[in-house]
Amino acid sequence: MANFLSKDFLLNTKTAQKLYFEHAQNQPIIDYHCHVSPKEIYEDKRFENITELWLAGDHYKWRLMRSNGVDEYYVTGNATAYEKFEKFAEMLPKAIGNPMYHWCHLELKNYFGYEGVLSKETAKEVWDLCERKLREDNMSVRGIIKQSGVVFIGTTDDPIDTLEYHKLIAADEDMRGVTVAPSFRPDKALNIDKTGWKEYIEKLSAVCGKQISTVEQLKSALSERIEHFAAHGCRASDHGLDKTVYVEASADELDGIMKKALDGNAVSDIEADAFKTALLVFCAEEYACRGWAMQLHYNCLRNPNSTMFEKLGPDTGFDCIGPYNGSRGLAMLLDRLYRTNTLPRTIIYSLDGADNAFIDTLMGAFQGTQIAGKIQHGSAWWFNDNKQGMREQMISLANLGLLGNFVGMLTDSRSFLSYTRHEYFRRILCALIGEWVENGEYPDDEKALGTIVEDICYNNARRYFGL
Repeated sequence: MANFLSKDFLLNTKTAQKLYFEHAQNQPIIDYHCHVSPKEIYEDKRFENITELWLAGDHYKWRLMRSNGVDEYYVTGNATAYEKFEKFAEMLPKAIGNPMYHWCHLELKNYFGYEGVLSKETAKEVWDLCERKLREDNMSVRGIIKQSGVVFIGTTDDPIDTLEYHKLIAADEDMRGVTVAPSFRPDKALNIDKTGWKEYIEKLSAVCGKQISTVEQLKSALSERIEHFAAHGCRASDHGLDKTVYVEASADELDGIMKKALDGNAVSDIEADAFKTALLVFCAEEYACRGWAMQLHYNCLRNPNSTMFEKLGPDTGFDCIGPYNGSRGLAMLLDRLYRTNTLPRTIIYSLDGADNAFIDTLMGAFQGTQIAGKIQHGSAWWFNDNKQGMREQMISLANLGLLGNFVGMLTDSRSFLSYTRHEYFRRILCALIGEWVENGEYPDDEKALGTIVEDICYNNARRYFGL
């Protein structure tokens, strides 16, 4: 029986162990999509305690605490930092089979040297250890990034952002060897059917110093901000779509829809879909001419608990998978861009794991020459970034496409300790390939296997994002 979190954790074959330790473990990390703060990177923030580092904004952890009946006072309320941590520690032993159990213990082991098991009984011991370790020089934000082997961070940024911290980081000699680049996230400009859209357009207008009352004026403003992002090293966009849609409309119809919303009137679903389609096509065309990658995240049902949304707002752990058959809309979008030779590098993520085969077969219909793996099936995302979800995504990609061209893992996290998710992914990747080799499904050719593993862990992303 294997020991918990041993050296060979998840590596259940000799081939898997060899691939991980000789080809995966020491590859640099390209975290091309995350939600960490560039301000905290520039200021080299230090954390006072493990609660600030773990529980201040991690809705993954909040969901599990609520699932254990923990009162909101200890989750997002005014309980002390230690009280919140103790409630989390009390819950964690019940998280058997949940990736959070592995992530937490990997983080405690890799960054704090803790070899034990976190529980209510060990909470004070772990708390005190973490407080001491967090005072060490290498446990500031920059220290964590560097000791993790991170060479690229793609943050997620709104079009109206000044990107001042990206500029300051780029000029900082201490950050030599680590690139922190913005990613363009224009959701608020596209979501004409959501509360706050009109106010957001006013903010965008102020930033650009121009009136925005027509779709062409909005496109011009977005183009200006895209150029601003390009000047600060942006290599990718990111779109959080509730669902994938494609509805065509004339310029006059689109202006009518926009005027309706600017006048404070509600737009219909079909009108909103037409507006989003036009702007998404425009943005994709802008990305293509700059060589950016376009990331499409979809099939999330946001804020189904209206009571808690009104109390705590968005991104607090109350979202869920939102199954929606948007296959036709996504296919039509790619077709529209392919026909006009404006399809950018595109990474597709669905929160519904049932979409794996669809994504992998759709990709194959739009792959092109010159760029290997131009259309990507994004790494298992959010509720799927667990052992089973990662395996299913990679098996589907292998069955229906070319796993060897996969750009690999990302954290999609707000925590600077989440780089252990790359280790988790790499172990799962090596275990999967090791099984295939030892089942006689692929030759035991270390050179070929090592190349595949190193490419998925690092080289493919480096090439894909032009690093």
